[in-house]
Amino acid sequence: MNKIYIPEGYQSVLDEYETQRAIAYVKQTFQDEFSGALNLKRVSAPLFVTEESGLNDNLSGVERPVSFDVPAVGEEVQVVHSLAKWKRLALKRYNFAVGNGLYTDMNAIRRDEQLDNIHSIYVDQWDWEKIITEHNRNLDYLKLIVSAVVDAICKTNDRLHVRFPQLRVNLSRDVTFVTTQELEDLYPDMTGSERENAFVKEHRTACIMQIGGALRSGKPHDSRAPDYDDWQLNCDIFFWNDVLNRALEISSMGIRVNAQSLDRQLTAANCDHRRSLPFHKMLLNDELPLTIGGGIGQSRLCMLMMGCAHIGEVQSSIWDATTIAECEKAGIRLL
Repeated sequence: MNKIYIPEGYQSVLDEYETQRAIAYVKQTFQDEFSGALNLKRVSAPLFVTEESGLNDNLSGVERPVSFDVPAVGEEVQVVHSLAKWKRLALKRYNFAVGNGLYTDMNAIRRDEQLDNIHSIYVDQWDWEKIITEHNRNLDYLKLIVSAVVDAICKTNDRLHVRFPQLRVNLSRDVTFVTTQELEDLYPDMTGSERENAFVKEHRTACIMQIGGALRSGKPHDSRAPDYDDWQLNCDIFFWNDVLNRALEISSMGIRVNAQSLDRQLTAANCDHRRSLPFHKMLLNDELPLTIGGGIGQSRLCMLMMGCAHIGEVQSSIWDATTIAECEKAGIRLL
């Protein structure tokens, strides 16, 4: 069932025209800040891929991709869920060197998403990927990149305040790092999302690491596909959202699987059938570069910096009748 939360006394700070200007400013400014910090070049990316390629992101494994046939090609294609795998293959095809990377605008449809203040069936994010060495495959390097991403976000927010002084959302550059096992030890009686909220409320900006594998309780903190992130070297970045009084995930990222961790995770996730897919064969044969990468939500970042109560205030999507009625009643303008 879809959910809608209306913050008490909420009022949009910007009118419709200023909202559009602010969205454009956040997107352009952040692209410049983070691509410069991580040494990334912008590339074009596909909206759909063939199922046989194995390039679509399977997310938690239960979401249904939007698919359609292409008579002119004679194949069935799927709208991407994300470009987690495609980016790594692109780095090889485009002959990128170690220390360099790419980013792209990723637009996706997640038809099975449950709708609420921060979830939409339309996903827009910056997908990025960078080539690293074996020496970089560790948590220290992951933390270094996370800090660079957070700094780019905060610099963008600072510049937004200058351009739109009526927007005064404060974001902390001080990132607190924690593993999912440490979270479970801190809050053993909570669910994964409850732990995130409790921790981020206290620390404001947090990086939660090592998502996907089973914890000592026997359960994972959250599900993660087995064929892109190394579950021991990945993370989610959260900021505390004062408007919604909750933790807001801005980025999911990580150091990608090598042949050994892919082999291990495919078996753990009961996904051994994927070994025969072209992308997975290349990985298992060490034919793709070692990389780090992730996705950064464009609409999420805009709603956070602009102090919005609903993601529909910064993106045009489709909503259920109850959400539309409740937002209209509360003066929340859905695009």
